[in-house]
Amino acid sequence: MHAGFGRAEDGAREAASPSITVYSGRARQLVAPVFESFERETGIRVRVRYGGTAELAALLLEEGDRTPADLFFAQDAGALAAVERAGRFRPLPESLRRTVEPRFVSRASETGGGWVGVTGRARTIVYNTDLVDPAALPQTLEEVLGGEWTGKVGYPPTNASFQAMVSAMRARDGDEKTMQWLRALRASGAKTYANNTETVRAVASGEVAIGLVNHYYALRMLTESPRLPIANHYMGGDDVGSLVNVAGAGVMRRRGGTDATHEASERLIAFMLSEQAQSYFATETFEFPLIAGVEPPAGAPTLERVGAGTIDLGALSDLEGTLRLMSRAGVLP
Repeated sequence: MHAGFGRAEDGAREAASPSITVYSGRARQLVAPVFESFERETGIRVRVRYGGTAELAALLLEEGDRTPADLFFAQDAGALAAVERAGRFRPLPESLRRTVEPRFVSRASETGGGWVGVTGRARTIVYNTDLVDPAALPQTLEEVLGGEWTGKVGYPPTNASFQAMVSAMRARDGDEKTMQWLRALRASGAKTYANNTETVRAVASGEVAIGLVNHYYALRMLTESPRLPIANHYMGGDDVGSLVNVAGAGVMRRRGGTDATHEASERLIAFMLSEQAQSYFATETFEFPLIAGVEPPAGAPTLERVGAGTIDLGALSDLEGTLRLMSRAGVLP
């Protein structure tokens, strides 16, 4: 039993309840408690295929309407947008779309199939509090390049969240300017790491002074080791460095789908957007809740203070183009 989830009352299960299949790009240890609680409360059985978000998105596109998946729960909006662009999502009811702010909902969801965000994942600069004066921290990604930060920046170029940020930069500034930024980052002596966790560890050890990561890695580490000399810096405004991506979900168009499985899938999304589940995500995975009335993770500001609200998350779908650009810039191994 996990914090925030209780047992359903006796009789909650319905003998004739449908079962649904979820393709989940979220890790089992993070989201299985949510699915299990939904099963207890509704009697709807949830079968889950876990895998990487990009891998599952590609599988859904290959399977087309023959997919067994009723719902896709993805780690980032880029994958959701790619599946949406292929016409694989069913339209979502207005009641679900209006649960969260418009910036966290597919812009195509009113006229066609779409997706809705479930939790927020903010870009941030993690910094070593023993080495860096907070007043001197960069306020934009441009300020990270060179100068006093030469050789003091860490980042994980193969990580999906960093690549999503580059995709957002491409959508906002174009490929040429994004290429210039990537090349300048490399030329500044920035150090690369395998993932966000290794980047934050390098900041904590003083190997680098700042790191470009998602917000929840430092929060998790501080929960386990409160004396670590690290903190998050949120740049705010509309800079791409303060992008808030989402983990989100959409209901699949498929041959074997029925009214019952469609409704059950929508009920699962509604459950993930309930106060109960949103509180779980905030306290257990340290992600931002997207519904009103639920507190952000401990140690994090409200989403309103994080910024980057004008970026269309649906524009993050061209991962292949982003990887080609990063390879040309020399930042991928």
